[in-house]
Amino acid sequence: MSTHGRPARDEHGRPARDEHGRPARDEHGRQAGVGQGRPGGGGGRRTARVERALRAAPAYALPEVLAATLSREYPAVSAARLLVCDYHSRALMPVAPLLATPHPDSLALTVPDAEVAAAEEAAEEGVEAIGIRQSPAGRAFITGRVLASPEGDGDEAAETATYIPVRARGERIGVLELTSSGPWSADEVGELAEIGELVGSALKVAWNRTDRYERARRRHRLTLAAELQWQLLPGHAHADDSFSLAGHLEPAYSIGGDNFDWSVEHDHLALTVTNGSGTGINAALLTSLTVGALRNARRSGADLGEQASLANDMVHVRHGGREFTETLVMRIDLADGTVHVIDAGSPRILLLRGAEVTAVPLEQQMPLGMFPDTEYRPQRFPLEPGDRLVIVSDGVFAARAPSGEYGTHALEQATRRSRLQPAAEVPLTVIDELIEFHEGADLADDAVVVCFDWHRPSGGSSPDPRGEAVRGGSAI
Repeated sequence: MSTHGRPARDEHGRPARDEHGRPARDEHGRQAGVGQGRPGGGGGRRTARVERALRAAPAYALPEVLAATLSREYPAVSAARLLVCDYHSRALMPVAPLLATPHPDSLALTVPDAEVAAAEEAAEEGVEAIGIRQSPAGRAFITGRVLASPEGDGDEAAETATYIPVRARGERIGVLELTSSGPWSADEVGELAEIGELVGSALKVAWNRTDRYERARRRHRLTLAAELQWQLLPGHAHADDSFSLAGHLEPAYSIGGDNFDWSVEHDHLALTVTNGSGTGINAALLTSLTVGALRNARRSGADLGEQASLANDMVHVRHGGREFTETLVMRIDLADGTVHVIDAGSPRILLLRGAEVTAVPLEQQMPLGMFPDTEYRPQRFPLEPGDRLVIVSDGVFAARAPSGEYGTHALEQATRRSRLQPAAEVPLTVIDELIEFHEGADLADDAVVVCFDWHRPSGGSSPDPRGEAVRGGSAI
């Protein structure tokens, strides 16, 4: 067991002291046992100092401030690199270094001459995409656990690469990669996991205040329509003790009209899934209008039927019935799992209970914007703890390839095969099978997949174990 961060002790187990009764110190004047030149104090103090540094850091300089702080708190760390998930969710993209780096004793940015050339050379070489399915960093990203892999050929002096998942409230953002001169103790692994959560929260705050992280996650240029659609999302995922939610849009870099939206309250989750009409920028603008109208009605206190009616009227006023959106408008009560839903179009819901997959039968009502003054009536169905909902647009179940239509049967099989995966992985699994159905070709239509896992009533006692990987314990 490592003794890093623990004071040296005498033969009676008491903290060691010198001949004057003061805490014993080593030849460098440090308190004996603190180890690796770390500042005194427990792990809680170290993580608190990291949190303070992140809060004070400029939004654009989080990676540099984080690296400087970690090297100060954990002198065994020789390098730190932030990786963010790309839009396809299939690769981790390094955040390119700034030419200016934080001074180790302050948050001021300086430009060390020796590092400018290295940073410029790295920028010229291009960005290295790290496959999520083919790398230790990707495994940390998927499992939500801190992973370490020694580098070198068995030499005791070999460095250790450590991969820390970076998440915020269940949303997977990326991975923090550390290079250190030795292994970590169990206590330190717990600290690193907490630091990963702190970095995730800091990134969520900083993300919209700089373009640096958006630029980093793009393997290709987004179309203008895709730019609008991705910016509409409140987030790609969310998880807490009572439920997990995740969704994905495809084709990620050129999505047009499909989208999903959600909002969490103390007693319910509001969720909408929209199958947009048309293609390109016109589809994106129509979906933006629909999502904005639904949000405006919801935030004004309207009930589910009123939300759909008001959004319908706004779309009809703008397009006169020529354009419309097919939308599922949902409210899930977290106290008892009751789902209230309006099926205004084509998105479909599959229910996975145990190993059985069934389509949820709903009364189809008019798409939003087709006719003025339309009244919408919510339907209800119950969930049981452990149930999963998979919601898809017609770009999934009605997708066509030379071999035929993808269809409900294939979708049910994909849902059943992914039943042991956490919610965050399910949309990607369904999309991967859809792309395989298209024989690797780009999708001909927009597709959205949303997965909702209900673990237990809010305030209940035992979570569904499927959600553990989403919420992310940490082990090494």
